Amino acid sequence: MPRAPQTARSERTREALRRAAVVRFLAQGVEDTSAEQIAADAGVSLRTFYRHFTSKHDLLFADYDAGLQWFRSALSARPSAEPVIESVQAAIFAFPYDVEAVTRIAALRAEELDPERIVRHIRQVETDFADAVAERLRTTTPSSAGDPLRVAVTARCIAAAVFAAMEVWMLGADRSLADLAQMCRAGLDSLGNL
Repeated sequence: MPRAPQTARSERTREALRRAAVVRFLAQGVEDTSAEQIAADAGVSLRTFYRHFTSKHDLLFADYDAGLQWFRSALSARPSAEPVIESVQAAIFAFPYDVEAVTRIAALRAEELDPERIVRHIRQVETDFADAVAERLRTTTPSSAGDPLRVAVTARCIAAAVFAAMEVWMLGADRSLADLAQMCRAGLDSLGNL
């Protein structure tokens, strides 16, 4: 597994690789794009490419990884007295999405990758998302600090609602972000008041 980026320079390199991959993938497809081409387009060596990603296919999920980092920051910036579901919704919907890129990458993942690979990656991101929600609960709800089971169950239920909405959205014909936002809200609303 690639190491987590530790510097601003490393973040810029990851972003350059992600953007180069998206351009190549959209122009010529995933299978006809090589890691060497992506590295060259990003202005880095192949060795640098492999410091950041284990394969070109990992770049199809780089938007999730970047979004999760952004989500953690946005969630921690929410008022501590705000109910957790409201905080999660606000953090999700404050993300500066590039609507066209998100839609096209979702379509590429569906066309180019084995569904099992997509599910495995999404499950890992869902776990990381739940961890971020659990951290929020531990830091903003002192009563839950002594009840790790309640924290874990609540965080995983919230993550499950969001990722179930994403899964339904990815499998549907309409991949607009407005539709995804509506599904996420409905999923979180179904949890009631936690």
